[in-house]
Amino acid sequence: MRRVHRLLLAIPLGVLTALALLAAPSGAQTPAPQNWPTRTVRFVLTLGAGSGTDIGGRLLVDRLARKWGQPVVIENKPGGDGIVAINAFVSARDDHILLMTPTSAFIAHPWMHDNLPYKPEDLVPIARVSNTFTGITVPVVSPANTLDELAALVRARPGELNWAGVTGANGFIFEAWLKATKLDMKKIPYRNPVEAGRDLAENRVQVYQSAVAIAQPQIALGKIKLLALLNSVRTPAYPDVPTVAEAGHPMLTIDGLVGLFGPPTMPAEMRERIAADIKEVMEGDPIIKDRLTATAQLFNPGGPAEFGASIATQRATVKAAADALGIAMKQ
Repeated sequence: MRRVHRLLLAIPLGVLTALALLAAPSGAQTPAPQNWPTRTVRFVLTLGAGSGTDIGGRLLVDRLARKWGQPVVIENKPGGDGIVAINAFVSARDDHILLMTPTSAFIAHPWMHDNLPYKPEDLVPIARVSNTFTGITVPVVSPANTLDELAALVRARPGELNWAGVTGANGFIFEAWLKATKLDMKKIPYRNPVEAGRDLAENRVQVYQSAVAIAQPQIALGKIKLLALLNSVRTPAYPDVPTVAEAGHPMLTIDGLVGLFGPPTMPAEMRERIAADIKEVMEGDPIIKDRLTATAQLFNPGGPAEFGASIATQRATVKAAADALGIAMKQ
């Protein structure tokens, strides 16, 4: 028994949390209705219109509506570091209201907020949809064309340059990188990532960890530059742009995960069924893959177990950043 206890203690907390989510006791769940959905299904998004998550969600809703025989609608609720949308989803306690979000919107919350209105177990993974490509972007007027040049620029002007922060995990890891490299920048918080991108283009802020889908219009207009990708792989949309690891700064690496979550009362059978339907419509329509690829997103459908395992890996990355910052989990 002691040996088993020691083995459990050796397993990272994030992995145990993910496994617990995926194996919720059947007694806490209601039987899976065979005729779900019986009314409008709502996808509550943590980000606004124009974001990669919004693009992916809108590619899905019409196709799922045809398959399910019920309307499927998007509700954008940006702001509050993702908490506005998450609280709306959790408070609804409705299996026809699903949360669609990049996990970066909430994965760092336990280290950032003292009194969250939700618990991690309130967000039960249903389906992974895509991986969002995110990157370090700067105004076109910036003399920096690489991460090393950016670091040198900030080091030469301590405390003078600003960086835009929107959602938790990406900014959290960027802040840890600033500390590790002894760089001094001022964080400017933003509610809307599109607004952050516009201010970057106007040089009101000098660095932004932007979803590439949001950055693309400004890149096309020649107003901002993409220095490196936070992901572990390059994007076909910008094949010449290196990853942060390739650029010599691996601690900035974090793969964006976008997917759907349901309430803890949702039966495992229903989650599997929804995930299967999403995978079917995604794989059955090449337009979805083409559109995701064109907007710098990686087509990557997956079920509850795959999504949960990916979240556990990402949580471990965020914990390493928290440790680097000397921040303990608040709850």
